[in-house]
Amino acid sequence: MSKRMTAEAFGTFWLVLGGCGTAVLATGEGGVGVLGVALAFGLTVFTMAFAIGAISGGHFNPAVTVGLTAAGRFPAREIPAYVAAQLVGAIVASLLLLMIARSMPGFDLGGFATNGYGDASPKGYPLVIALVVETVLTAAFLMVILGATDERSPAAFAPLAIGLALTLIHLLSIPVTNTSVNPARSTGPALMMEGTALAQLWVFWVAPLVGAVLAGLVGRWLFSHADDVRSPGPISVAKLDRLVDPVTTPTAGYDVNSK
Repeated sequence: MSKRMTAEAFGTFWLVLGGCGTAVLATGEGGVGVLGVALAFGLTVFTMAFAIGAISGGHFNPAVTVGLTAAGRFPAREIPAYVAAQLVGAIVASLLLLMIARSMPGFDLGGFATNGYGDASPKGYPLVIALVVETVLTAAFLMVILGATDERSPAAFAPLAIGLALTLIHLLSIPVTNTSVNPARSTGPALMMEGTALAQLWVFWVAPLVGAVLAGLVGRWLFSHADDVRSPGPISVAKLDRLVDPVTTPTAGYDVNSK
């Protein structure tokens, strides 16, 4: 268990440092822009899924952990430990990022990659839109994870699909909420900035968790193996299996009945 908690903490640390760090340090005039930030978040998940997915399953996100439980792929009794590890990783990364950012003379922290709505939204979107967007996009993210890690899918492509999905989600929602879909990612920067970011943090727990549970419940039915449904399309699982040797997926290594 200690190895898995360490892996989750480090993976979330990498996500916040790489994603939020790019937003804080590498944007502005001559910076990487929205596309660069979106790619940074996607690359953090992509790389860590390969690096330590075999140890912890590569959640790096409380919403993913809860959603996988709703889908029947993760034991509920392990949720508190996983979420605690993810929060530790996010907070440590945020502390390090704050130290780095403040070391530059005249550096403006801005929003420090925090999430928000209303005046705290990059484009001024209201609370109801923030709730809808975060719920829907987290649900979509979970559906990609559930489908990509289904045993009938080519396992080697799962980290790529998940990383690209997170990139797309950021491209769409950075202007709306600065993109959360991950309560741990939102918590770290909010604790550093306090004020409005901390007051609005509840949105970026409630919406992602609701979206994750909804997707988990739907995915539990949709990806059920009762009928062993396979795509009739031109690229079948069987064909891909001959091309790709299975590797450990971001949700591998779990038996929900294990002690």
